[in-house]
Amino acid sequence: MTEAPLAARMRPRALEEFVGQSHLVGPGKALSELLHAGHLPSLILWGPAGTGKTTLASLLADAVGARLVPLSAVSSGVADARKIMQSADGGLFRTVLFVDEVHRWSKTQQDVLLPAVEAGTVTLIGATTENPYFSLVTPLLSRCLLLRLEPLSPEDLRTLLLRALGDSDRGLGAIGVAVSREALDHLVETAGGDARLALGGLEAAVLAGDAAGEREVTRERAAAAVQKKAVVYDRQGDAHYDVISAFIKSIRGSDPDAALFWLARMIEAGEDPRFIARRMIVHASEDVGLADPRALLVAVAAAQAVEHVGLPEARLNLAEAAIYLARAPKSNSVYTALGTATADAISADPVPQHLRDSSYRGASKLGHGKGYRYPHDYPGHRVEQEYRPVRFQAKRYYEPSGEGEETVE
Repeated sequence: MTEAPLAARMRPRALEEFVGQSHLVGPGKALSELLHAGHLPSLILWGPAGTGKTTLASLLADAVGARLVPLSAVSSGVADARKIMQSADGGLFRTVLFVDEVHRWSKTQQDVLLPAVEAGTVTLIGATTENPYFSLVTPLLSRCLLLRLEPLSPEDLRTLLLRALGDSDRGLGAIGVAVSREALDHLVETAGGDARLALGGLEAAVLAGDAAGEREVTRERAAAAVQKKAVVYDRQGDAHYDVISAFIKSIRGSDPDAALFWLARMIEAGEDPRFIARRMIVHASEDVGLADPRALLVAVAAAQAVEHVGLPEARLNLAEAAIYLARAPKSNSVYTALGTATADAISADPVPQHLRDSSYRGASKLGHGKGYRYPHDYPGHRVEQEYRPVRFQAKRYYEPSGEGEETVE
């Protein structure tokens, strides 16, 4: 057995061995049809870790008989890329330049790839875990076919684990240690769609069991090998925005259980609790509003609790606020009223004379405040008068929803 990790040893040697991403690879799929015709366009492979980006790049290059030259954007720069592109120009074999973590290159570094990609000197395959619409320059993205890779399904992960257990050459078959179904289930669950994590956990469990003289890996042994489930979450990437979006939409949809699910994921992944609290404060006015004015107070109180108490205790305060907001009656009248008013307020219409400041010397000579009616001089401390420029006087911005405490006037 080699010293390479199991995940590296078990890399598929042909597209037929590739597991997962059936929306991209397989009979009748566009990418497979292109390869069958001998075509391989420049690609951006976008997906979480352990979904097969590096493996797929290698298999695609092999499928069209090209020479794959890998670079890591972490340890390589423009000079390395230029050397590869120069050697590819006029070479006997087609060159596929694979840039792993291409998002780590600056926009200027990415621009260096453009001429060679445009001219077809090299076929670029870039791999990234971050949203390419944010992390890659538009000219480069427009010259590449963007392929989104998804986390592997439990069935896909189970297929990979069983394959590794049955392979005596590259896998763990020669060790002769069986793995219980419960142990496999645990490894699949804790991997979170990451093949590398699943295979790494399997290897650790099998080797530990073999060292202890055990003939079967139990769930307890698998749990010891993988201490804690890895939360698939990148605080700087898509997960940061996608999960908070799901959280707020769950609250807006009045589903407290879903809100708690996404809140727990963020907390377990190490998301900044102040960020979560800030979003709930915004939501309290945007989606609950005057249907329950206390919602804003609860959200602000949760934010203050985060500052005074901190995690882990403040997770209870966040959970209480999330449940309250989810159960509260909903109204977006504040949000829509402000949006409509803003569209008119950006006009250059002057402040009416009777509303202008009249507190300074000479203001009266300018006519400021003339005709203003002081509400406290009238019954009920109210008086009818116009408070906006003439052309907006008939516009109504605030429309009560009638939900909860927001009564229709």
